[in-house]
Amino acid sequence: MLKRLVLIGACLAATFSIAALAAEPTYVVGSGGTYRPFEFENSQKQLEGFDIDIIKAVAKAEGFQIKLINTPWEGIFATLNSGDRDIIISGITITDKRKQMVDFSAPYFPAEQAIVVPQDSTVDSIAALKALRANPAAAVPVDAVVIGTTHFINAVVQRRHLQRIGAVRIGMPASASLPPFCDWPADLAALVNDEIFMLEGGHDYDGRPFMPLDTDGLKAAARAIKAKGLRAVAIASSFSPLDPSCEITAREIFAEICPDVAVTLSHDLGRIGLLERENAALLNAALHDLAVTTVTAFRKAIAEAGLDAPLFLTQNDGTVMQAETATAFPVMSFASGATNSMRGAAYLSGLDDAMVVDVGGTTSDIGQLRHGFPREANAVVEVGGVRTLFRMPDLLSIGLGGGSHVEQDPVRVGPLSVGYRLTSEALVFGGDRLTATDIAVAAGLIDLGDRARVAHLPRRLIEAALADAHRKLESDIDRMKTEAGDVPLLAVGGGAFLVPERLSGISEIVRVDHGDCANAVGAAIAQVSGEADQVFRDMTRDEAIAAARGIAEARAVQAGADRDALKMVDVEDMPIAYLPGNALRVRVRVAGAIAEPNIGAAA
Repeated sequence: MLKRLVLIGACLAATFSIAALAAEPTYVVGSGGTYRPFEFENSQKQLEGFDIDIIKAVAKAEGFQIKLINTPWEGIFATLNSGDRDIIISGITITDKRKQMVDFSAPYFPAEQAIVVPQDSTVDSIAALKALRANPAAAVPVDAVVIGTTHFINAVVQRRHLQRIGAVRIGMPASASLPPFCDWPADLAALVNDEIFMLEGGHDYDGRPFMPLDTDGLKAAARAIKAKGLRAVAIASSFSPLDPSCEITAREIFAEICPDVAVTLSHDLGRIGLLERENAALLNAALHDLAVTTVTAFRKAIAEAGLDAPLFLTQNDGTVMQAETATAFPVMSFASGATNSMRGAAYLSGLDDAMVVDVGGTTSDIGQLRHGFPREANAVVEVGGVRTLFRMPDLLSIGLGGGSHVEQDPVRVGPLSVGYRLTSEALVFGGDRLTATDIAVAAGLIDLGDRARVAHLPRRLIEAALADAHRKLESDIDRMKTEAGDVPLLAVGGGAFLVPERLSGISEIVRVDHGDCANAVGAAIAQVSGEADQVFRDMTRDEAIAAARGIAEARAVQAGADRDALKMVDVEDMPIAYLPGNALRVRVRVAGAIAEPNIGAAA
């Protein structure tokens, strides 16, 4: 069997056919196209993203042409081994089993973790942590265990561990032309879609019933799903965020006929926009069994560690949710990694409103803090190629980090990176690859490695490389700003030295102690949140906001928050002129610390 070569990123890789590289001037490159920001299709159905930039840079450096083809993940290795693809690059994780079939390139994307303890802690090493576990008498009480995971979004992106589900759409006949899964990637829909039921019912834009709810059809759908042995179903009704009564009735019917089936209601996740809200519910239902398995494994690990503490998972808005909530709504943790970094930056700096750039070894994530929490995206967010509209942070990722390659003709920083191999490949560590870290050492920005190894670098090269990095940061930070005036910028992450002291549109650059551990800090200090989003009638604006805040606070307390610590972090109100009774749609979100007295209720 022909052995293949794979281009990797710490856990991520691409693969090359050795025979093809030796014989052909143009190489066919397969990429999944559903893993933002690494690879995805733009509005013109063209592949772009971090991995795409990397393979284009490799092709330019080595002097060959490429032909990019969107290739479903499940068959991507088969296309390489059959010779249909010469190269594959699709966020591929290196495993021993895959090493038997392909040759991996050097990793280019590091996945790092950190353990954060109080400054006065006696735990200063892994050995000390193990000793603490071995001697429970020396341990201090543990209030809670907070975990951030990418397990669920990886399952969608990699098309793994997803279950087949039933889809119930309530809104006929208005929505007949666009059935559930109509805008999904074909490979993902084939894995998840088992049965679709489209029934009469739902509401119009003004909150009036669109058609009488087809309860007989719902009962027939429930019986059919039970007969097929499906374990999860997603239910979406037209304009259910305004009036969820049809979805709630459907859930009651399913609970009576097939009580073992997990039911996801779209109004619990999304906002106005039927297809995108329904898509979020469908993804959530497809992840149910994986969520149960994952949370169970977390609980087992906590018990084996000798800890008696409740389990919380971080979610997309920078707060935490109880394990039970995470089991019911796994999609709420899709973007928890980036939001942890932003929350950590807010905590370490003491600033609640600022721009944030988290510069790692390979990429920089840019976002904005409002009231100490990441700004939410108000537009459609694609997850694994599926259009969704629910609570997700508004972020931009670019290929710039401390390990980024520095090209000299013309001078350019990134998107390629040495990743975790920085300490062996960078010039200052005795390697032969010029990186952004080498430039920073030569410029006197940091003291790392052996500065004598970069003393020969021309001043013109150093200035040009820093200028390129600064230009990229300045341009993309400006893209993410929502204010016309200057705002502060929090620079965190191990590569924060690349952020200059002055940027256009930025009032000050704030650098914090322990900024390289902002992600872990964000998870450790995460709060509990509650949200209300509904229409109020016959109330003044202040009365409606107060009522919504009361609902949000009650939900936060139920989720494990300390009522006295709650504060309102986001409020939106919108008059609905076409509804009677001075109708006002209000959305309020509150957040606060985990409540110590009731913490056992979350276990």
